[in-house]
Amino acid sequence: MKKITLWILFFSLYSLTYGQVIKGKIIDKHNQKEIPFATIYFSGTVVGTSSNENGDFEIDITKYKTKALTCSAIGYYSKSVEDLYEGEDLLVKLTPKVYDINEAVINSKSLVRLRKKHLRLFREEFLGTTDNSWDCAIVNEEDITFNYFEDEDTLKAYVSKPLIIENKALGYKITYYLDKFEYYRDSKFVFFTGNFIFEEDPTRKIELTDKNRKYVYNGSRMHFFRSLWNDDLSRNRYRIVDSDNKKIKYKDIVVEDESNNKYLKYKGSLRIYFFEIESKMIVSGLVLFEENGNFDPSGIRWTGSMAGKRIADWLPLEY
Repeated sequence: MKKITLWILFFSLYSLTYGQVIKGKIIDKHNQKEIPFATIYFSGTVVGTSSNENGDFEIDITKYKTKALTCSAIGYYSKSVEDLYEGEDLLVKLTPKVYDINEAVINSKSLVRLRKKHLRLFREEFLGTTDNSWDCAIVNEEDITFNYFEDEDTLKAYVSKPLIIENKALGYKITYYLDKFEYYRDSKFVFFTGNFIFEEDPTRKIELTDKNRKYVYNGSRMHFFRSLWNDDLSRNRYRIVDSDNKKIKYKDIVVEDESNNKYLKYKGSLRIYFFEIESKMIVSGLVLFEENGNFDPSGIRWTGSMAGKRIADWLPLEY
């Protein structure tokens, strides 16, 4: 009996040590063909892998069992898969990207100038305009296409390949699968969405990038939601007020379900102060957020300091 108990204990420890691995295959939704060398990852982290030439993959999900697994490939829209179970093989069908735009041949001087103007605006809205943005570059800008002639008010960007971003300030390479980018000139409102994975730059200057990482973390959205989860906003120098300047407490805006999931529950505008630096979030409905600072961005619109921190100031969830 002791031997059986010891074997059970051994295998339990073995499973905990080596993690939970799931397997799957990536295929084209329309023709059912395998998609080789797709990227399978947890968006916003450093954890990921690639499918082989037959579209097969396996990945350890131990650290992010409750987070959606994202699958991306060149020429396809990304797809996220939830409810991951070890031992259950995944079959992930990706939808090809089809853009209905007029192709413009960039050869005349006027179009060259127009493209430069669009690229400059794209960089500002996508990477941001903070000090770190000066040390952040999109390696493959030539893969970006714009709607040159369709809509004078809205700038749209299209890309079938992932954008490769080198952030020397923070010491990361970011692979970003952009699904949508729109900038509205009249309102100066930008909306972009996609999935992305971080990779440590092995050549980074450790002392400098660690200092920069710490600086951008404090007062970031990640820092705010981690502080909110732990109900220690005050200790981390945060203060929240409503539109009437009434102080908002944790219990006023956080609800928890029976599975211990936490939600930001509010409808309207909240001002967030980190020391005296102001940000504003306009919340609609329930917004799921997690202990590591991950949150559902679809229910929040940001302005102020936090809104200005774009990709040049983003950190992986492991930070």
